Amino acid sequence: MRIIAGSNKGARIFAPKGHDTRPTADRAREAAFNLIGPVDGAAVLDLFAGSGAMGLEALSRGAASAVFIENDREACRTIDRNLDKLHLTGARVIQQDALRALAAEAAAARRYDLVLVDPPYGMFTSLQNRLSTYLPAVLAQDGLVVVETGAREEPELPPLTQRTSRRYGSARISLFQLAPGDRTGADSLNVDKTAAPAKPVRPPDGIASDA
Repeated sequence: MRIIAGSNKGARIFAPKGHDTRPTADRAREAAFNLIGPVDGAAVLDLFAGSGAMGLEALSRGAASAVFIENDREACRTIDRNLDKLHLTGARVIQQDALRALAAEAAAARRYDLVLVDPPYGMFTSLQNRLSTYLPAVLAQDGLVVVETGAREEPELPPLTQRTSRRYGSARISLFQLAPGDRTGADSLNVDKTAAPAKPVRPPDGIASDA
């Protein structure tokens, strides 16, 4: 796998060993960022991060920060290796279940300009209700949610509006956003304010970890 564009264009990145993660193929990643457009200065949340390829691509293209959420320890180590290799800053790597971490981010009222969601193919339907609950609460007013699923899956995330959905080989890339003026509605969603804070494996640059 390689970084496709930006400051690290062409750089090879590591992938986790084994079959527990499925890195986004270069073609699908390129297509996704063509749909997303510029990400300069964006705050990015990468859920089910795997190798971190999507979040790394965003940082290479000028995103200001990225939080990588991944439950697999080996995958978290791989993301950390990639960040070090590419000399990318402004990143946190959190080893935690993606939905639990998302709930904690929502409870803390953190906002992201770009949220990347890439669960194992075939699992989106079982995650849809909880994603629909928490994603609007972490999304900036003009932010985007980018979902990768299997090509035959047709994701929905009410109350988010689907902007586009396209197939690329075995993958489907779908973009969602808040309806115009719907930030108030997102702020009023019933999220669990007691959700446990996510514990970082890699702290933000310059901030000491309490791990």
